[in-house]
Amino acid sequence: MTEDNNIRTTDAWARLRFSIIGHLLAAPPQEGELCEALELLAARTWRHPITDEPLKFGFSTIEHWYYAAKNEARDPVSVLKRRVRKDAGQMPKMTTRLCALLRKQYEDHKSWTAQLHYDNLAAVVVKQEVPLALASYSTVKRWMKRQGLLRRAKRGNRSTEGTQRAEARHEQREVRSYEVEHVHGLWHLDFHVGSRQILLPSGEWVTPILFAVLDDRSRLCCHAQWYFDEGAETLVHGLMQAFQKRGLPRALMTDNGASMRSAEFNAGMYALGILPELTLPYSPYQNAKQEIFWGSVEGRLMPMLEGEKSLTLDLLNEATQAWVERDYNAKVHSEIGMTPIRRFLDDKSVGRESPNSETLRAAFRGECTRTQRKSDGTISLLGKRFEIPSRYRTLEKVRVRFAFWNLGFMHLVDARSGTPLCPIYVLDKLKNAEAVRRPRGPIADAGNGEEAAKAQTAAGPVGIAPLLSQMMADYAATGLPPAYVKKHDANVSHPGDDHGDGALGEEVTP
Repeated sequence: MTEDNNIRTTDAWARLRFSIIGHLLAAPPQEGELCEALELLAARTWRHPITDEPLKFGFSTIEHWYYAAKNEARDPVSVLKRRVRKDAGQMPKMTTRLCALLRKQYEDHKSWTAQLHYDNLAAVVVKQEVPLALASYSTVKRWMKRQGLLRRAKRGNRSTEGTQRAEARHEQREVRSYEVEHVHGLWHLDFHVGSRQILLPSGEWVTPILFAVLDDRSRLCCHAQWYFDEGAETLVHGLMQAFQKRGLPRALMTDNGASMRSAEFNAGMYALGILPELTLPYSPYQNAKQEIFWGSVEGRLMPMLEGEKSLTLDLLNEATQAWVERDYNAKVHSEIGMTPIRRFLDDKSVGRESPNSETLRAAFRGECTRTQRKSDGTISLLGKRFEIPSRYRTLEKVRVRFAFWNLGFMHLVDARSGTPLCPIYVLDKLKNAEAVRRPRGPIADAGNGEEAAKAQTAAGPVGIAPLLSQMMADYAATGLPPAYVKKHDANVSHPGDDHGDGALGEEVTP
């Protein structure tokens, strides 16, 4: 009776009872011999259908089974099953008031055990003005399980408004496993603090941090590397290697870490046509494939390094690369039924070829606007001053593109289109002290073209200025006489010549 572990308890008992009285139905005893047959069955020892322990049954019990099966010709086994209690699933001791007290206590202390909840509930019941009966511990525990009031891990100082919203969302929304349809459709990225410290040449012990990228469809580890921090520079350094190893994905899922929200990282994602997707705050289960990978690292890789006493960062990275390629990527994954590398190569892919290192380096840079100093044509950025080429000296505000970890690779860009205009460099005061100065070049094209500006400069000013011409035309249109008196005829005489004593306001004629 115990061979099939999938048999329900009620079915197991029914089969045992039917095996006891079944032969009486197959070969009914003669008249007057039934009692003797039942007494023989009651004297025998049987095996418990669940625990396989020996047990016996009484005469009246077996007799009841016999007549119940005999009277049910269609399904004699079903009538031998244990009947479900009419109050099964009901908990009359858990009254409305008691449930309300327990719910309130659970909301305030979700990290308590069921036993601690019960003990405190007993203390609360005693203080109630209206008498209230307390259910047993087993009843309270069953009720809490049925209502989903399970113990939650205590977050300590991180119990903020955000964590509370995440917990409420987790309780109200279903959690389901997912998998994208194509290789390169979605990558997962995260950092993991190692479980073991490494020794630096300086003699200092430091805990390394593992950076890893996984492909959602194939579970392939695209790249894994240990670092000493998880900043934006480290993130870009590791991610660029993953791109050049495996290609460009269509989307990348990360958590809400500071480096994942940096301007340099997001600018690079959009420049390369990759959709950055963030998990919900305080919801690491959304990146569960990454969490499972950490379990493999700590369960297989790190135990094999236990014998290495002087573990260095270089040795740890060499061992990790070998383990990833020869064990993790080459071992059959239970979820997909094949090795990650085989599915990565054979399945449908939406990936793209990775650009070269220079293009990747240029992509992961942020932008900001700075005011150019008119005195020396420089801008200030991160505590340093940078020279702006003379041809852009008329720009009051300039837009620059850079990564904070590499200020030697910075460009001036067009504020409207984002097109790189020229590289800019840190101000070299020592070089400038040599008193060598370049002549000012022409001002950069501002819409009319540099050639037109050169032609106008060479020809010089021509005629009356446009504004003054407009003023003269407007004044003439009023019809008013000129507000001055002519004293000399410019065509006949010159200033200083004496032609008589003309009265004021009279025109002197020759």
